[in-house]
Amino acid sequence: MTKQRETTRRTRKKRKKRKVKKGCEYKQKEEDTGDKPLMEKEEESQEKDKKSEEESEGRAERHDATLLPDSYWLTRIVYLRFLAFIYAVAFLVALHQNKQLIGDNGLLPVKNYMQLVAKRAGSDWWERIKAAPTLLWLAEPWTTVDPWLDLIAGAGLTLACVVLLLGAANVFIMLALWILYHSLVAVGQQWYGFGWESQLLETGLLGVWGVPLLSLRRLPTSSPPPLVLVWGLRWLIFRIMMGAGLIKVRGDPCWMDLTCMNYHYQTQPVPNPMSYYLHQSPEVIHKLETLGNHIIELLLPLFTFLPRSFMITCGIGQIMFQVILIISGNLSFLNWLTIVPSLAYFDDRWYAGLFSRATHRRVAHLQHLQQRDSPLVDPGNTRKAVNVSVGIMVAFLSLPVVVNLLSSRQAMNTSFEPFRIVNTYGAFGSITKQRTEVVFEGTHHSNPESPSAVWEEYEFKCKPGRVDRTPCLISPYHYRLDWLMWFAAFQRYSDNPWLVHLAGKFLVNDKTVSSLIAHNPFLGKEPPRFVRALHYSYNYTSVGSGSQDWYTRELIGTYLPPLDISTLKPIFKRMNWATFVTPATTT
Repeated sequence: MTKQRETTRRTRKKRKKRKVKKGCEYKQKEEDTGDKPLMEKEEESQEKDKKSEEESEGRAERHDATLLPDSYWLTRIVYLRFLAFIYAVAFLVALHQNKQLIGDNGLLPVKNYMQLVAKRAGSDWWERIKAAPTLLWLAEPWTTVDPWLDLIAGAGLTLACVVLLLGAANVFIMLALWILYHSLVAVGQQWYGFGWESQLLETGLLGVWGVPLLSLRRLPTSSPPPLVLVWGLRWLIFRIMMGAGLIKVRGDPCWMDLTCMNYHYQTQPVPNPMSYYLHQSPEVIHKLETLGNHIIELLLPLFTFLPRSFMITCGIGQIMFQVILIISGNLSFLNWLTIVPSLAYFDDRWYAGLFSRATHRRVAHLQHLQQRDSPLVDPGNTRKAVNVSVGIMVAFLSLPVVVNLLSSRQAMNTSFEPFRIVNTYGAFGSITKQRTEVVFEGTHHSNPESPSAVWEEYEFKCKPGRVDRTPCLISPYHYRLDWLMWFAAFQRYSDNPWLVHLAGKFLVNDKTVSSLIAHNPFLGKEPPRFVRALHYSYNYTSVGSGSQDWYTRELIGTYLPPLDISTLKPIFKRMNWATFVTPATTT
C-alpha cells in the first residue's frame, strides 16, 4: 500500500508541473499577440494594396479581354513602328537617289534652287525659312551639297530604324525626323512634288505631340497617349479618303459611269504584274470595283464619328482597301503610309493579340491606374496645355482644308501654309485612257537622220520599255525618275527641262544618272554621239493571245529630237548645269 501511494503522489506532482509550464507559455503568447497589431499596422496596409495590384495584373494575365476599350497604349506602339518603317523607306530612297536628282551635278541641282530662293527672300532668316523650310540653309553658298544630302538622309534612316526597333520615341527624335524629311521635301522641286510627301510630314508631326518628352520606354507611365494624337490621326484619314472620293466625283466622268477601272490598271504610273491580270477582268467586275471605291472613300469615313464598333469597321475597311491597292500597283509608299492613320481606329483591347502577356499585364496595370485617376499616369498641366494648344492649332489650320473639300473647284495635294502641318489630299481625279511612254535612245552614227543609224534603247528601272520585260513589283520603294517619266509622257519636254539635262547625261555616260536606270547600252563603251526620245503608245497583250510579251507598242512620233553635245552646251551654260565641265562623272 505504501508503495502504491508513493507512485500516485509522483504522478500528481508531474501533472502539476506540466500545467504550470503550459500556463506560462499561454500567457507569453497572449502578451505577444496583443502587441502585434500596433507594430505591423502600416506594413499590413501596404501588403493589402500590393495584393490588390497583383490581383489586378493576375486577372489581365488570365484573360486578355480584360484590357479595356478606348485606351491607346498599344495603339501608340503600333503607330510608331509603322510610321518608322515608312520613314526608313523614304530616307533610304533619298539616300540612293538624292545626289543624282538634286545633288551638285544632279538633274535639277539644289544649288540653283536655293540661290533663287535666297535672292527672292533676301537676308531675313524668317522669310527664308518660310520660303524653304530646310536645313540646307546651313550649307550656303552650296558649293558642295552632296555631303549634306547624305547626312540628312543617313541621319533620318538611322533614327527611323531606332524607333522601329524600340517601338518607342520621344519628342526630340520625332521632331528630328520631321525636320530632316521636311528639309528634303522643301528643296526637292519636282522630285518631291507628290501628295504623299506632305502626307508623311503631317502624319509624322502628329507623332511629335503623342510621345514623351525624354523617355524611350514603350509604356511610359507618366505619358499616356493623348487624344490629340488619336483624333488627329482619325481626322487625317477622314480628310485623305474624303478628298480622294470627292475629287473623283467632281473630276473625270468615268468615275460616275463606273468605267474608270477599265483603264486604270493599264495607265497607272508604274504597273506591276497583278495590274496586268486585273486589267483583263470582265467589265462588270470593273464596275463593281469602281462602286466599291466610292463606298470606301465617301461613305466609310463617316463612321469615324460613330461609336467604337463603327470605327473598327471603318479601320478594317480602310486597311483592306490599301492592301488591295498595294497588290495592284506600285504607288510608292503612298498606300503603306495611308494605313498609318487608320491604325488609330483600334484600341488596346483590339491590339492585345499582337503583344506578349507581360505587356498585357503592364497595360492592364496602367489602365487600372487611369481608372483610379492616379497621379502616376497624370502627364502634368504643362503637357495638357500643349495638347489643347495643338488641338486648337489643327482645328484652325483645318478651316481652309474643309473649305477646299466643300468647294466645287477642289484642289488636291495642296498645302495652305509653308510647313505642311494640315493639308488637302486626293488622287486620280482624272484617268488617262491611253498609256504613252517616252523612250530614250542613243547612236554612234554621225548622221542621226541616216536610215543606217543604229539606235539603242535606255531601259529604266520600272517603267515600261521593252515589250517583253516583266513589270516590276517594288512598293513601298520608289523610283522617282520613273514616276516623272510617266508625267512627262503626257506633257511636252519643254515643260520638264530636266529631260534635256537627262539627254546630256546620257551623251557623256554619266555614272550617277546611269545608276538610276536599269540599263545604259553605252556604259563602259564609247558614249553615243546623239541621243533622242521617241513617243510610244503602249497596250497590254491579252492573256489568251499566246504572246510572250506583256505589251504591244506603236510609235506616235519623236518626243525629243536628236541632240549632241555641241547643241546642248549653250543651253547647259545658261541653265548653270555643270555636266559638260565635270569630267569626274564621265567614263
